[in-house]
Amino acid sequence: MARDLVVVTGKGGVGKSTVAAALGLVAAGRGLRTIVAEVARRDDVSRGLRHGGGPASGTLAGGEGMHEEELAPGLHHLSIDPEHAMELYLADQLPSALADLLASNRTFSYLAAATPGMRELLTVGKVWELAQDDRRTPGADRYDLVVLDAPATGHGVAVLSAPRTFAQTARLGRIARQGRTIDAMICDPKRTGVIAVARPEEMPVNETLDLQDALRDDVGLEVELVICNGMLPQRFTPTDVRALEAAPDGPEVRAARHAHARAGAQRTQLRRLRRRARAVVTTLPHVFDEGDRLAILARELDGAL
Repeated sequence: MARDLVVVTGKGGVGKSTVAAALGLVAAGRGLRTIVAEVARRDDVSRGLRHGGGPASGTLAGGEGMHEEELAPGLHHLSIDPEHAMELYLADQLPSALADLLASNRTFSYLAAATPGMRELLTVGKVWELAQDDRRTPGADRYDLVVLDAPATGHGVAVLSAPRTFAQTARLGRIARQGRTIDAMICDPKRTGVIAVARPEEMPVNETLDLQDALRDDVGLEVELVICNGMLPQRFTPTDVRALEAAPDGPEVRAARHAHARAGAQRTQLRRLRRRARAVVTTLPHVFDEGDRLAILARELDGAL
């Protein structure tokens, strides 16, 4: 919570958007003016917050195409559209007539979109702008904390490493200078923290363990916290288990045995994750009540952070 930027990433389907939304609720509840940013026009966090945190209370800076929207007191949301981020970048860097000409030029748009890493650079550039005290967006106020709901693991690393890649490629000029400026914040552990979200299953655990090495090698950051999401309760005592093993077969008994086996398999993967992860590993429960999911997870996170 003391960082400017917290990046939430993990394998697809592990609940990282839900964790990012819950983290935003925790931060706002602690009095931090917080924004949760999604990428590639996604809106998963916004839908979750609207469902769990009430309707939007207003629209802030951003202009047509990309809005910073207040979804709860102190908690804002932005879905980053790389194409609109390009228009904002051109408007900020060039005279208005030239910026308008390039933004409306279909060939230029195709070339920009085809440039390897350009979408990632524009995305992380907007995230960087959100985290600045003196923001470039007209009329926009500063945020105490930016939570980035990053793409799935491999693409998430590519987004964070894009500024360094462009700075090294360009070497000189405005793009190189801006790439170095953005990279300086991204790779500073005092300003940026990374949370990896996993489920207690073999593939997500493997991907999380791979992420910690890729992040260190490509960005120079360590994963600071691993959240093992969706832990099922252990419903049965050893005496209960012996009784289940001895019980006559039937649908209820098979369901109980399956629930016990699944919870046990999860804890096996959790132990493996804790043995091999360099970061602290904390857990979040599987929440059966869809309506209260975010509030329950936010309370659990608040106690863990």
